[in-house]
Amino acid sequence: MTKMLKGIAASDGIAAAKAYMLVQPDLSFSKASIDNPETEIKRLEASLEASKKELEIIKAKATENLGADEAGVFEAHLTILSDPELIGQIKEKITSEKINAEAALKNVTDMFISMFEAMTDNVYMQERAGDVRDVTKRVLSHLLGVTLPNPALINEEVVIVAHDLTPSDTAQLDRKYVKGFITDIGGRTSHSAIMSRTLEIAAIVGSGNATSEIKDGDQVIIDGIEGNALVNPSKAELADYAQKAADFAAQKAEWKLLKNAKSVTADGKIVTLAANIGTPDDVLGAVDNGAEAVGLFRSEFLYMNSAELPTEDEQFEAYKKAIEGMNGKQVVVRTMDIGGDKKLPYLPLPEEENPFLGYRAIRISLDRQDIFRTQLRALLRASSFGRLAIMFPMIATVNEFKQAKAIFEEEKAKLIADGTKVSDDIEVGMMMEIPAAAMIADKLAKYADFFSIGTNDLIGYTMAADRGNERVSYLYQPYNPSILRLVKQIIDASHAEGKWTGMCGEMAGDQIAVPLLAGMGLDEFSMSATSILKTRSLMKKLDTSKMKDLADAALDCETAEEVTALVEKYTK
Repeated sequence: MTKMLKGIAASDGIAAAKAYMLVQPDLSFSKASIDNPETEIKRLEASLEASKKELEIIKAKATENLGADEAGVFEAHLTILSDPELIGQIKEKITSEKINAEAALKNVTDMFISMFEAMTDNVYMQERAGDVRDVTKRVLSHLLGVTLPNPALINEEVVIVAHDLTPSDTAQLDRKYVKGFITDIGGRTSHSAIMSRTLEIAAIVGSGNATSEIKDGDQVIIDGIEGNALVNPSKAELADYAQKAADFAAQKAEWKLLKNAKSVTADGKIVTLAANIGTPDDVLGAVDNGAEAVGLFRSEFLYMNSAELPTEDEQFEAYKKAIEGMNGKQVVVRTMDIGGDKKLPYLPLPEEENPFLGYRAIRISLDRQDIFRTQLRALLRASSFGRLAIMFPMIATVNEFKQAKAIFEEEKAKLIADGTKVSDDIEVGMMMEIPAAAMIADKLAKYADFFSIGTNDLIGYTMAADRGNERVSYLYQPYNPSILRLVKQIIDASHAEGKWTGMCGEMAGDQIAVPLLAGMGLDEFSMSATSILKTRSLMKKLDTSKMKDLADAALDCETAEEVTALVEKYTK
């Protein structure tokens, strides 16, 4: 009988395929005395060989999908598997103590891990501890005869089922085989949800129980439009969803016709629909989906995808590539937003009780000006290759913005004095994501060239709710009147000073929020590239004068549910 699971629709699309459980297996074992060490050594050697073959396949896949640099970690794992010192000690322990291969492997690798972790003055050696831990898990899985899931090894059409997906998990997903995924936890703004929209695969997050209700190999339908999953559906249900998938494909083809159209409302108001990107390569997807700008280039990915602080030249090349790729359309780059859940192994940050409210983003940049100035110089040098805007994240006070802007002006003056070509029309703005800043938007608007509202954090900080915590995720309410009032206040403050406001949080592409934002006069909507054409289609149907009345009515509501009902009534 068909089982239905409900979750949060994270990425539009319909997918039907076999379930692939991306769940860590039980690798527990008991230490045992053995009579024949040779047999154990042979088991160990067979497991080492199987692990090497597996890693060669993973490395080749990673090189193809992510590039040689990203695949380098698997080369390190292969080196560990061939280390005579490590392997020799494991074999010696099997022989001298007459214990099983599992116990000898764990005993010796634990010693190596502790040794590497103790090297606090050598970040490179500390990182080797993680590599040894990963390799141990792989060899242990072969000794125990259990399968270690790895998305890079998938070679048939599947639906991924996981408790959660990390950014590195999603980076390994091959769209040719992975048709969709469902997770136990997460929301529309979680990393896995955002990545699923970039990859254009159907996804449901926050189902609560997918990993316990679905078994490996079950037939699963993922409905990323409604947020439903069907486990082992009937033939009739499969046929229904095949029709729904065909209808959605036809709808996407219709949206595709709007690729080169202007983003204009029913009453003729022009807005800008922009894309959020993480790397220069994402510009291709932005252009292909008809983006009129890049509203957010998350520059921290340049830092996260590097083994050390990226140099000025490396950053310059990345920014130049993105700016040139947009062919004269504006690219808004957010300066390094590290901290919170985005950590760098080579830039140790202090242990904090609440890192999301701690030393992060602009707070690091103003403290570590060597890093900040390098980034600003790279951006300034790239500015002459197109149309660049720069924004600072996590601004809470007028003084923070003034200080960051002054450092920008200093570096600009130095480059011009050195004879470096720099654009003379770089707009310098800020992220609006801290309620304190929203409350003094009128003051900040005198100094910033533009605002970009980061709703993912603004909602979390305003509602005092961590969006990754499923116990309080019900408080993550984009349509709550308190959030809408803050958004309206920010837009009005910028317009009073003749400035513009964009939004680069996920709310900008939300089909319930778009009519409200259009009514409030938002100038730029920046979203996952795959949401642009659908939003352009919606914009064509909206009359901003009617949407203004809708927004005014929404601001007077008491609950998010009232707002949703109001929008649905108006847009029908």
